[in-house]
Amino acid sequence: MMKFRFRRQGADPQREKLKQELFAFSKTVEHGFPNQPSALAFDPELRIMAIGTRSGAVKIYGAPGVEFTGLHRDTATVTQMHFLHGRGRLLTLLDDNSLHLWEIIHHNGCAHLEEALSFQPPSRPSFDSASTPASLTRITVVLLVADGDTAVLGTEGGSVFFLDVTTLTLFEGQALHPDEVLRSVPEDFRCGKALGPVESLQRHLQDPNKILIGYSRGLLVIWNEATRCVDHVFLGNQQLESLCWGRGGGTIISSHSDGSYAIWSTDTGSSSTPQPTLLTTPYGPFPCKAINKILWLNCESGGHFIIFSGGMPRASYGDRHCVSVMRAETLVTLDFTSRVIDFFTVHNTRPEHEFDNPQALAVLLEEELVVLDLQTPGWPTVPAPYLAPLHSSAITCSAHVANVPSKLWARIVSAGEQQSPQPASSASSWPITGGRNLAVEPSQRGLLLTGHEDGTVRFWDASGVALRPLYKLSTAGLFQTDCEHADSLTQAAEDDWPPFRKVGCFDPYSDDPRLGVQKVALCKYTAQMVVAGTAGQVLVLELSDVPTEQAVSVSSVDLLQDREGFTWKGHERLSPRTGPLPWPAGFQPQVLVQCLPPAAVTAVTLHAEWSLVAFGTSHGFGLFDYQRKSPVLARCTLHPNDSLAMEGPLSRVKSLKKSLRQSFRRIRKSRVSGKKRAVTASSKEANAQLAEQACPHDVEMTPVQRRIEPRSADDSLSGVVRCLYFADTFLRDAAHHGPTMWAGTNSGSVFAYALEVPAVTAGGEKRPEQAVEAVLGKEVQLMHRAPVVAIAVLDGRGRPLPEPYEASRDLAQAPDMQGGHAVLIASEEQFKVFTLPKVSAKTKFKLTAHEGCRVRKVALATFTSVACEDYAETCLACLTNLGDVHVFSVPGLRPQVHYSCIRKEDISGIASCVFTRHGQGFYLISPSEFERFSLSARNVTEPLCDLNISWSHYARRPRLQESPKLSQANGTPSIILDPRSSDGQPDPAYSKGADTPELPEATLSPMSIDSATSGDTTLDTTGDLTVEDVKDFLG
Repeated sequence: MMKFRFRRQGADPQREKLKQELFAFSKTVEHGFPNQPSALAFDPELRIMAIGTRSGAVKIYGAPGVEFTGLHRDTATVTQMHFLHGRGRLLTLLDDNSLHLWEIIHHNGCAHLEEALSFQPPSRPSFDSASTPASLTRITVVLLVADGDTAVLGTEGGSVFFLDVTTLTLFEGQALHPDEVLRSVPEDFRCGKALGPVESLQRHLQDPNKILIGYSRGLLVIWNEATRCVDHVFLGNQQLESLCWGRGGGTIISSHSDGSYAIWSTDTGSSSTPQPTLLTTPYGPFPCKAINKILWLNCESGGHFIIFSGGMPRASYGDRHCVSVMRAETLVTLDFTSRVIDFFTVHNTRPEHEFDNPQALAVLLEEELVVLDLQTPGWPTVPAPYLAPLHSSAITCSAHVANVPSKLWARIVSAGEQQSPQPASSASSWPITGGRNLAVEPSQRGLLLTGHEDGTVRFWDASGVALRPLYKLSTAGLFQTDCEHADSLTQAAEDDWPPFRKVGCFDPYSDDPRLGVQKVALCKYTAQMVVAGTAGQVLVLELSDVPTEQAVSVSSVDLLQDREGFTWKGHERLSPRTGPLPWPAGFQPQVLVQCLPPAAVTAVTLHAEWSLVAFGTSHGFGLFDYQRKSPVLARCTLHPNDSLAMEGPLSRVKSLKKSLRQSFRRIRKSRVSGKKRAVTASSKEANAQLAEQACPHDVEMTPVQRRIEPRSADDSLSGVVRCLYFADTFLRDAAHHGPTMWAGTNSGSVFAYALEVPAVTAGGEKRPEQAVEAVLGKEVQLMHRAPVVAIAVLDGRGRPLPEPYEASRDLAQAPDMQGGHAVLIASEEQFKVFTLPKVSAKTKFKLTAHEGCRVRKVALATFTSVACEDYAETCLACLTNLGDVHVFSVPGLRPQVHYSCIRKEDISGIASCVFTRHGQGFYLISPSEFERFSLSARNVTEPLCDLNISWSHYARRPRLQESPKLSQANGTPSIILDPRSSDGQPDPAYSKGADTPELPEATLSPMSIDSATSGDTTLDTTGDLTVEDVKDFLG
């Protein structure tokens, strides 16, 4: 007999329209530093910068908020990038030897980056045409001349070709081959050797017809394109790395593979120069590494800058990543912690001016971008308003705080400014200022907090497109580590020559892995926060505007409660410093609570109004009163078989015998249960197929539920505390409400405690000093024993309870304390609403049974209608292990929409996701980048910007039509145009067919929703990788 029920026919059109006004999915912007950068370019006229990556991404940056992103069709490394100055056009060279032309064009009042043309050089001459140019082999260097309309291409074979940039076609008959150059070279220099690949091309600033060509063998040639002849040759014999032409054209600087550079004069009166004016090895006399790039810039105040990368002594400092800056007698060796990709200077480029007068130096490294002010003595670094390396130390957790009060915001910004004060004489400002940000100023401030492996917490301005660093909190100073000794050794080494100067903030090495931050929580109304770490340390901190010197109170909480049979085999606790310690302005520690055993903290929550902090580990949870500095409660959640919980994440001790035994038990159990269900499963599938054939398509059926077996109670790590929650609700009886604390574990257990908290007197800020008491009120065991990832209490109107101080300070609508409350418990497999205080099931949705996926992250968010800002609904947003985002109504738990957000193979991306209170979210697409996405149709943060470009340059070519959005390898959508081949026709590879990607569309559920609600709460969920994550990836 068929087991399905008929529901009402069709969908409610009014509800469907309302959904479209509330929900819309889009990936909006990438925050942070581009992953694996490979190329750099700068337009001095428009003041914009471009960065290319190994995945083929193109990112253009201007003033804060001005960003453009593009993606090449093929996942190929961008090796070179060149701006057509002042035109908003960019020419890129990929490692597959293809050239691509990008344009910034206006569309709907904003500027967008789009690919216009592509060119693949012929790999061999054609057999049927004598006019076809010779083989280009591989392009090694590109130079733009004649106001950007012509590109000069140097090749691996030593030939030079000329390309029409407007059409990306080669000029016929203008190629320069090595044999033509050799005719102008003395006989004794030829020696039967080839010139080698073209290593560098430079143009004369005053005479665009003159091109300086440098060959790998060391020969330098000035080629006159107007007369098509060689004007001058320089007979270098060192392997060439790079060239630079002095501003007046009378000086040429060449750098070489042996760490030397040479200065050549063009005013010798002869067409051939056998020897340079000066040949020097800056870090000699011992063998040095190659100088990869060199710049020579003159100054109106006298002297000149010589800036070059590399050249370090091979034996002593061959592993250093350096850029050297020289002026007169001053030499500074900038020492970076990651590889130098490229660099440029911001200087005067107008031909009529006599001096370069460099203002700033920008160095692109593999892991960060560093800008130095060259006009201020000492050449200090310029703080970056964006492109900050999120992964300066590996990110271990993250949290978002919405609607930050302006007073707290100003105090955090002030504390950050005191951390890195700028010199009084510095007139430095960020030099990349092109474009205008057209986005509306955000109505509220949003903070993104990231915890790091080195014990720091970084505060980021996440209100707009540019993710700006505000303040850095370090917790390492509270503990005894070996970092002081290492710092003294480093300082001693830096006194020697070369004069190294550490620059940049990327430092992936942690002094002690136990310092790693696992959880953070911030109260935005009292400026108090909690930071919990890998070694069971829980720090309560408070914001102070002035530096202080004070001792930190230390307390210990034993979560095992003297339970026998358990021995901790993991790492030891961190040893705190004793006595008064100096603390800079900012968040200063008040209390340190040490969990015993010192396992990593898996959950934490703060209630500043009650002065309580709750924390949980793999052994249990505790409650601490930080006003009286005394523990209130400790509860062990270990199962008798939880031996793995005693080993810790940093321990190498594993019980191989036990893990093998559990694996075989699991396999045996699955085989037995599989045989029992074989007949039943096949009959259910047959019934489902019959139902599809027999029923009309517009009649919706109840989906077939998968059978979910209860998890075993003796699974390892079942005692891990996954979530903690404070609420003022009804727990003992329906007549009296009061403070409560809730805890959920990995085995599906929920503990609810009634708290006796002394009431705050009228007009007082702090509660009385009486002790807080906790009594176990309820204990719930979910039948399916799935891990509990979040808990939230709903008031009588079905809205989440406000945050601490929101209701008492009239910052949010007071909760309904008259009607019956309910508690929403979200496990990895289902959502369930229970009535309070009876804790009887009210509604539920079995996500794993319906969708075949498991819950990884959940949050309650407010979605405001795009049509009417007065209408809003509070919904439950959920991210699954498959990377899909589902939205459910609250408290009815009816599915609204779901979208595909993250690739299911991206385990770290799913684990790092954090939702905001207003329907947005962040997740890591690389160690250094957050992808921002929006589920709300109204609340969207995306780049809206404009560039001051002379659009008359584009009048000769028609506009291109936009193609569907494609996704990058890391999951980021980018606008890619319908590229044209070199003849201007549509590229056949982009013709619409079966493989044309479709725009992601929301899967809308036709079910109705409960009454509209308007509250918002973000649930605290764990950000750690679990065993289930790895199983999902492997299976």
